[in-house]
Amino acid sequence: MGVELAVGNAASHWTAMARARGWAWVDGPGFLAVRSDSAHRVLLAAQPVVDAAALRRDLLAVFREWDSRQLCLEDPTQSLDFTDLGFEAALTMPMMVRDPGAPETPSLRRRPAVPVDTTAGGTQASGGEHASGGQHVSGGEVSGDGLSVGEALDEEDHAAVERVVVEGFPILQRLPWRRGQQFPADAVVPGQRSWLARVDGRPAAACVTHDDGVAVGFYWVATLPDFRSRGAGRAVMRAGLAAHPDRPATLTATLLGEPLYRRLGFTERGLARWWQFPATPVELRR
Repeated sequence: MGVELAVGNAASHWTAMARARGWAWVDGPGFLAVRSDSAHRVLLAAQPVVDAAALRRDLLAVFREWDSRQLCLEDPTQSLDFTDLGFEAALTMPMMVRDPGAPETPSLRRRPAVPVDTTAGGTQASGGEHASGGQHVSGGEVSGDGLSVGEALDEEDHAAVERVVVEGFPILQRLPWRRGQQFPADAVVPGQRSWLARVDGRPAAACVTHDDGVAVGFYWVATLPDFRSRGAGRAVMRAGLAAHPDRPATLTATLLGEPLYRRLGFTERGLARWWQFPATPVELRR
């Protein structure tokens, strides 16, 4: 069930973004394709592929209609090979799920938990006003090491989330960061919320969550290089989890992020093969 949760949430998230941003999308037999404004995105279904030849024909028809020049394709079944179409097998990444109430494994650094207020208006600092020094996001208190966390609700916070995601992930095609290219201010995506951690008032880590009514998915979990290993990434994850205590949580883990997610109670439920198009030229491969 874990793989289906993760794939279903990702499909819901990308469809919601397509609707909000006016992108074309195709909900085809065994796949979802989204014509995003950067690399076109394809998510294959979690169920085993019954007719690989038919699926390839359907995908090729979409790629030709859209004149796709750059693609990212996720295959949770790891059963298809697209190298003959000019794709390159990029990564195999774990799809992870955290059951509601799953226990955390304490960090060896034993950082104190940052309080998170997930009620409406919970981004205010203690005393009912925004924290000083630009700390619009706070979980009600600032920890002893200057770390505060909460939901991003105003334009300044949303801009900070976007910058952290673009520069911290990083998203190379969005560099240098310019406001609105990754997360346009006027694109309201149903079910989507953003979370921001600050260290000494400066944006440090961020993530985006999507609640599809069944599970909450975590996307673009990122920490700026200057603030890594200071608990900021863990703090934004905990804030998102605390806001959805009765939902299972899903994500696809990068190599660097996987240890943190395991400590937070996520477990691997499957592996997804990622493909990119076009393939890296032979002369540029290591």
